[in-house]
Amino acid sequence: MKLDPKQIRYLVAGLIVAALLAVAFWPSARLIDSGQADRGPVVESVDAEGRTRLRDRYVIAAPVAAVARRLQLEPGDAIEAGQILVVLDPTTTPTLDTRSRAEAVARLAAARSRYAAAREETRATEAIGEQIHNEAQRQRELLTRELVAAESAERSIAADLRAQRELASARFHEATARHEVQAAEAVLAHGSRDKPATSALELVAPVAGVVLRRHYESARPVQAGEPLLEIGDPAGMEVEVDVLSADAVRLREGMRVELLRWGEAAPLHGRVRRVEPGGFTKFSALGVEEQRVWVMVEITSPRSEWVNLGEAYRVNARFVLNEVADTLRVPASAIFRNDSADAVFRIDGSRARLAVVKTGLRGGGWGEIVEGLRAGDRVVVHPDRELSDGQRVRAR
Repeated sequence: MKLDPKQIRYLVAGLIVAALLAVAFWPSARLIDSGQADRGPVVESVDAEGRTRLRDRYVIAAPVAAVARRLQLEPGDAIEAGQILVVLDPTTTPTLDTRSRAEAVARLAAARSRYAAAREETRATEAIGEQIHNEAQRQRELLTRELVAAESAERSIAADLRAQRELASARFHEATARHEVQAAEAVLAHGSRDKPATSALELVAPVAGVVLRRHYESARPVQAGEPLLEIGDPAGMEVEVDVLSADAVRLREGMRVELLRWGEAAPLHGRVRRVEPGGFTKFSALGVEEQRVWVMVEITSPRSEWVNLGEAYRVNARFVLNEVADTLRVPASAIFRNDSADAVFRIDGSRARLAVVKTGLRGGGWGEIVEGLRAGDRVVVHPDRELSDGQRVRAR
């Protein structure tokens, strides 16, 4: 049948209207953010703020009432064992009465007992440390011949490092106890009725280290037991971190720790030394009451890497709970719950396909995929509630 021009015009107009209606009502592609499944590490961790502190410190206190001379040392100054730190001039009544003398004698006996106990502790620590060191040496030799697992050798080496630091701490305590004995003896000699004090009393450093704090500067009278100076060894630096009690129960001694935001881009490495058995209450910045626990972290990175790190500096600690070095992973924000299983939206061409997956560890912004995806698959990141299976999508 032949159409006249008028019918042709109506037909063309109808087709144009139908095309416009189809375009208007055709479902448009939803804009989405996308990510890719690839292989890499997944680390499950807990982050918390901490601060550095010296594990071993010593407070130089006045053993008797006297006049302290002006202090010449400043915080940060290096000192040697036996160096004179503070000089005390005697007061007008330096002698001890009967009661004070009895107290001084008792303090001397107690100091000698502590010194004997510290000396025995040092010997025991040396014996244990020697055994651990020998075992670490054997593990190293076996590792070179590939007769032992690398993880076992690493544990022995870490134990050897920890034993060395415990020995250094024990020697520090022994030197401190010896200094307490000397100070107690000086009190008796300084306040003897037979030999009244006429000369200055010199307080020397029990160990080598640096000056941490000074409690006075100009010359002034001081009372017995008043703190004058604090010293310590910067090599014995550790980090104290307060974590939520719900996270503390998941931490174990020896657990690996990364120390971040301490002043340099590269993180420092550490290890959990002790988790305190008791907690404390702390209010967050939002006023929420929280139960927190102190966790002590020893720094295992070489001293040369953190030589400028001082005491009471802020540090962020990342406790590594579990980790997988090489696994299939996707951005954690792509995973959501669908009924009773985990799922993602896999991008198939221009369509979003619902895919049920089996997941593993999550952490660091990644989620481990055990089943359901392959490397190279693209997924929808942050899928919204309106997105459905088979819907057309377009990446931003």
